[in-house]
Amino acid sequence: MEFKYRKGTIKDKGKLQELGVLSYSQHQQAMTPENWNKYSSFMSNPETFEYLMNTSTCFLCEYENEIIGMAFLVSNGHPTEMFEGKWSYIRMVGVNPSFGGKGIAKRLTKLCIDYAKETNEKFVALHTSEFMNAARHIYEGFGFQVVRELTRYDKKYWIYLLKLNTNSSD
Repeated sequence: MEFKYRKGTIKDKGKLQELGVLSYSQHQQAMTPENWNKYSSFMSNPETFEYLMNTSTCFLCEYENEIIGMAFLVSNGHPTEMFEGKWSYIRMVGVNPSFGGKGIAKRLTKLCIDYAKETNEKFVALHTSEFMNAARHIYEGFGFQVVRELTRYDKKYWIYLLKLNTNSSD
């Protein structure tokens, strides 16, 4: 299988949203119906992806011209209730479940980290949850460390942070 990685554009927004709904639907059984409805309404809201496309750099993976993976790197200066203003942060790492286990999420995460280094970010943050164990393993492998624990949708979530060595030439 040959995967193609590239930056996403606003033209990809609809396909990215479809992928978001598809890739995150695998977590439905981990939530109560009420919490799943809240979670999925966020994913299916066109404004979610409109905001991401306007505030971040999107990296995606294609296979046979179909978008099968995505990740967004939001630059610093876009604080939220979870992320400090001085942090860049990764959002919505998602892979079509049919292509899971092929290293796509890991490669997309690395693309985000590399781009953060290129653009002189000092920190990369992200959040993940107790029902995303494979993701936690990927992030910890890159050196991300937990800086805070919180509860969302009645589940444990962790804020991870990676301090970038901006003096490095790699």
